[in-house]
Amino acid sequence: MSNTRVLTGITTSGTPHLGNYAGAIRPAVAASRRPGVESFYFLADYHALIKAQDPARVQRSTLEIAAAWLACGLDPDRVWFYRQSDIPEIPELTWLLTCVAGKGILNRAHAYKAAVDRNVAEHADPDAGVTAGLFMYPVLMAADILMFRANLVPVGRDQVQHIEMARDFAARFNHLYGEHFVLPEAAIDENVATLPGLDGRKMSKSYDNTIPLFAPKAELKKLIFSIVTDSRAPGESKDTEGSALFQLYQAFATPEQTAAFAQAFADGIGWGDAKQALLEVIDGEVAPLRERYQALIADPAAIEARLREGAAKARTIATPFMRELRHAVGLRDLGAAAGAAKPEKAKKATLPTFKQYREKDGRFHFKLIAADGRELLVSEGFASPKDAGELIARLKSGELTGKATTIGRLSEGVTADDVDAALATFAD
Repeated sequence: MSNTRVLTGITTSGTPHLGNYAGAIRPAVAASRRPGVESFYFLADYHALIKAQDPARVQRSTLEIAAAWLACGLDPDRVWFYRQSDIPEIPELTWLLTCVAGKGILNRAHAYKAAVDRNVAEHADPDAGVTAGLFMYPVLMAADILMFRANLVPVGRDQVQHIEMARDFAARFNHLYGEHFVLPEAAIDENVATLPGLDGRKMSKSYDNTIPLFAPKAELKKLIFSIVTDSRAPGESKDTEGSALFQLYQAFATPEQTAAFAQAFADGIGWGDAKQALLEVIDGEVAPLRERYQALIADPAAIEARLREGAAKARTIATPFMRELRHAVGLRDLGAAAGAAKPEKAKKATLPTFKQYREKDGRFHFKLIAADGRELLVSEGFASPKDAGELIARLKSGELTGKATTIGRLSEGVTADDVDAALATFAD
């Protein structure tokens, strides 16, 4: 696979707001246009069911979020854009991963631990109100990622744990059933905007402090003018540091506009004038998107057709891969198994394998295992799984024949000729 696959999920449990746009939608749409990247965007409606039990709201949110991404410039013909629940292979893969996922790891998931901690603090049963869906959330997320062999998953630092869990489940599966999954990596963009809300805290539905992305201009003005500011009067110098108003402006303005706004703060601009300037800069960017959004939202059947097309496209990857995974774990055609069992076993007996794993120090290693199960070679540590994978590919290609022992440690009793003989089977 020559291109890098990048996967992003959008939970369908609310109305898109300015924070979603600046922090996720706008940068993701820009990234989808880069050469050498295959972008996967999905509406995570299964995830929404964990915290939203209002069917009409889930449906409406799915429509709003799909329309928002399309209005903001996402091109379904260039990317994979689909609804999670339209890919039946995802819940099936979730079960396969559930059967290798360690409960101890799931016990440490942030969302589950936070729910338990709240209950303990309130002297309630630790699992009061905790559903199996919340507990298994990381497994479903892993299935979303692993199904499409994503290389990179853009996340905030609070979501890195989920990518680490997906890697762990994939590595366990690969160890048991052979190399099927790509081990994904978290892509943390330190420059992604985290916008403040109306009260100065992070803009979030949880805090009820959001500004809807496509609010009419009159409503947008009302919300912006309700942003909390301090009591400094016009003419008094004002701080840009920590100012929600300034941070919001900066996310939608050019560098030149931002510099001028900062100077206006130093010169004592009145809060009313500052809020009016913020309204104009936000509406200047959002107004044309709002117009496209309204046209899209008025034609839900067209959006539904787009999502179904996206699902069909995504399933050209998911369906054959799921067939491969079912065979790997033993969910096979019984009629074919009787005639194929012996040749398959003989084939496996002639091939060595590579096993990848991660040590406690965070570095990535691999082992070369002979067809008879002997450990032949243990690699040095690598900073990323990609580096380890690239070296494995070079070894398999025969490029490093005679040099393999320079990149790792030979196991006891193993010679360089043993290693080269094993590698030669890949070149064949």
